[in-house]
Order: sequence, then structure tokens, then C-alpha cells
Amino acid sequence: MPLSIYKNDKNYIRPLDKDIEEVFDKTKNKFFRHGECERWLLQNHELQNIGRIAVFVNKKYPQDQPTGGIGFFECVDDHEAANILFDAAKVWLHSRGMEAMDGPINFGERDRWWGLLVNGFDEPLYCMNYHPAYYKSLFENYGFQPYFHQLCFGMDVSTPLSEKMLKWHHHYANHPDFSVQHIRKDNLDKFAQDFTTIYNKAWAKHGGGKTIELKQAKLIFGKMKPVIDEKITWFVYHKNEPIAMWVNIPDLNQYFKHFNGKFGWMQKLHFLYLKLTGACKRFVGIVYGVVPEWQGKGADAYMIVECGKVVQPNRRYDKYEMQWIGDFNPKMVNLAHNLEAHEVRRLTTYRFLFDKHKEFVRHPILS
Repeated sequence: MPLSIYKNDKNYIRPLDKDIEEVFDKTKNKFFRHGECERWLLQNHELQNIGRIAVFVNKKYPQDQPTGGIGFFECVDDHEAANILFDAAKVWLHSRGMEAMDGPINFGERDRWWGLLVNGFDEPLYCMNYHPAYYKSLFENYGFQPYFHQLCFGMDVSTPLSEKMLKWHHHYANHPDFSVQHIRKDNLDKFAQDFTTIYNKAWAKHGGGKTIELKQAKLIFGKMKPVIDEKITWFVYHKNEPIAMWVNIPDLNQYFKHFNGKFGWMQKLHFLYLKLTGACKRFVGIVYGVVPEWQGKGADAYMIVECGKVVQPNRRYDKYEMQWIGDFNPKMVNLAHNLEAHEVRRLTTYRFLFDKHKEFVRHPILS
């Protein structure tokens, strides 16, 4: 259905069909264990598809009030059509005890298909929402309000790193208790263990207190192996204990934009060709973390400068972009500014309260 909307948009990259289908496959999406969803297509009088929406309830979605979600929304530039879709979602959610709906969000984790693009209409990153500019009006006209903004920071790879970072790097590089390593494909189990240690100490608090098990980390690293570039993921150690990590991968959409949503054996051969010929010129920050006792002490500069010493001279990549940072997370926003990065795109997670007399409260600020 979306292809007619984006047919003249040069920056639109069609998602892989399998990535969308897996969201709604009960055998592949674990969120069906504690949630349910429904999908609708909207047709006009000529039986042409002019809109779509998915609606879902996730019992583990942490909110002060019962809140459902909508996502995978597409619509022609027509407020009446959009309102019909939103109304259908509202009725479905209300019948299940919900008092609000957030959207557009994913029936899954926040690292995919989360938020409405409102600024920076460049080619989207892999599994990132991309929308026409008029969608903002469709949401806000119905009564959705920004619950939080998702800030995406980026920079040219050639941008010189700050003197402050270089000084911190010099400090740690000359200290015998510290070392830095880039990931190695031939020892992924070791780095999965280091990832688990750092994540559970530092980064998990930004995901609602979740932790990760080693077997899950090993599974993630195993799936990442075909696309890992060893020289763009780094770990810092203090007396051989992992204390910081910076996990990056090439932006897969720079390959997938050539495949028109398909990924069969022909596309896989094409993928290998594109990978070998250096077709991807952008890499993406996936996870960044420093254990609490080393936060604010410059340990992250150690790995960032080491990465820069490899990436900047070889010019394999031209652009770097971080996965989105919520505007409710000022520490991470400040880190992005310290990297000399600037905002390159913005998405917004909207919320609609069913009771219009209830006070609207934005996402709480993380301390």
C-alpha cells in the first residue's frame, strides 16, 4: 500500500518485506506472548487502498496509565481518511481498557519503527520510520501531542575530534591499567560477555531496568556477524575488566535500498557484491555504554579516538549517525554534543489521551 505514496520520493527506502512481516508473525515476535494486535486497510469508494494502520496492546509497556500503541501508519494527505484510521484504533484500544495511545510505535522494541519523522527527510537508517512531511499535520490535527522527541545526531567522519577528547585519550593510552580493543569476529563469545557486563551495569537503566543474558548477547552478536566491521566497534578495559563500549555497524539500508523490499538469493549475492565494493558510506551507532564508576571520567574518549585513528584516514565511511536519543535523556544528548555531532533528523513519539479533560504529561526526564 505505501508504494503509491512514496513513488516520487527519492529518499524513501522500501523496508525489507520480511522485517515488516516478522512483526506480525506470532512465531517470530515474542511480544505476542503478552500482547495482541490488529491491522486495517482503508479504501475509498473506488476500492483503492488509501490508508493503513496497526494497533496493539502490550501488557509490559511501562506506563502510568493503560496505554496502547499504533504504528505502521500510512495515509494519503487527507485528514478525514486519517481520522477514520485513528478512530478505529481508539475504539479497539478503549474496548481493551486502554486510556491512551502512543504512536507511531512498534509492536516490539524501541530500536525499530519508533516515532514519526518530523525533520531531516534524508534516507532513513535501517528499520527507521520514514514519512511524508504532512503526516505531522494528520497526527496533530486529530489531537496527538508530543510525548517525547527522538533526536538523531550525526557528523562527517572527517570532523576533527575535540582537544578535550584528545587529552583524555592521551591520559588513558599512557596508563598501564587501561587498554582498548576493537571487536574481533574470531572471538565473538568473549566480546558478547564484555557487552553483557557493561550493558547490565550501565546501559540497561535507560530501557526500564531491563537486563540482558549472555545467551541473548551471543545470539545478537551471531546475527550481526555477517555485517560486522571490526574496526568500528570498540571496548575499554580497566585491569582487564570491561568498563565502556561503543557498538557500531554499517547502515544496512545503504545496501537494502537496491532490493525493493526483497531479500532472496539473488539479493544476497548482490549484497555481497555491494559489501565488497564499499557501497556503504555511512555507519551507525547502535549501543553506547560506560559503567557507572567510570562515567564522566573520559574513558569513552579513549575508544572514540582509537576508532577515529582508523576510520578517518581510510575514508571508507563519509557519515556517522547515532540511533535516536530521547530528549528525556540529557546525559546522552550532552555526549552527542561532546562528539561535535549535530542534529540531523528528529522523530516524535506522540500520545493521544482518550479523556480530553485529563492533564497531559510528557515523558519524565532521566536523572
